[in-house]
Amino acid sequence: MTSVQVVLLAVIQGMAELLPVSSSAHVIVAETLMGLDPSSPRMTFLLVMLHAGTTFAVILYFWSRWKRRLTLENLKGLAIATLATGVVGLVLKKLIEKVWLRGSGKEEIEALFSNLPLMAFSLAAAGALILWASREEAGGGPEVSSGQAARIGLVQGLCLPFRGFSRSGATISTALLSGVSRATAEDFSFALAVILTPPVVAREALRLRRASAVLDSAAFAPGLLGMAVSFFAGLLALRWLSSWLESGRWRYFGYYCLAAAAGVLALARLG
Repeated sequence: MTSVQVVLLAVIQGMAELLPVSSSAHVIVAETLMGLDPSSPRMTFLLVMLHAGTTFAVILYFWSRWKRRLTLENLKGLAIATLATGVVGLVLKKLIEKVWLRGSGKEEIEALFSNLPLMAFSLAAAGALILWASREEAGGGPEVSSGQAARIGLVQGLCLPFRGFSRSGATISTALLSGVSRATAEDFSFALAVILTPPVVAREALRLRRASAVLDSAAFAPGLLGMAVSFFAGLLALRWLSSWLESGRWRYFGYYCLAAAAGVLALARLG
């Protein structure tokens, strides 16, 4: 893995992680086109570092906005949404292991990463949801109610196992459809992301340990480079997202997801 490949993957991760277009789908397709194995220990470690970079970008970008919205109602909403995500995610994980992956001999993440048709379907579903939500008029106040939070958390839980189903696209769209204002939907969605990311990163680290992966010192320099690049790419992506969401151009991300779904499906057909 060269430095150029690391920078390209970091830019893709940094932009796509925070835009509603699914970072995992874009990174996996890019790795496949580069001839890299998404499930290898080195790539898993790099992905962990890229996630760390984008998480720091989210915290820096939203910190002052979160402080203004720090109310008991919003804190309660975050707790409810996180609980709903955990329950749905756990149920889906068990269903996937028992039904879809039964006897496959693959780790869950590897099987999902290799399924391009499923990824295309997930991208299309995210695109359709974004287009539906973009028709809603801007409204709502600075707080997210318990019912709205539960719906957002349930949809976020559905996103977890499916590479291509954008978490930010789904949660912001669900919030808009539930009557949450655009700015509040954005702030709430990324507050959830900061809560969700550490467990996801820990899960990836556990997968490395299960694989008895030993990373030499040469893996850390690309990881640090990728983290720095994904941080700055993430900041740019957040400015872009805020501008388009608040100016009523949310639908364009939906169109992109549908086009990306067609591209992934074409790639799957080509083998």
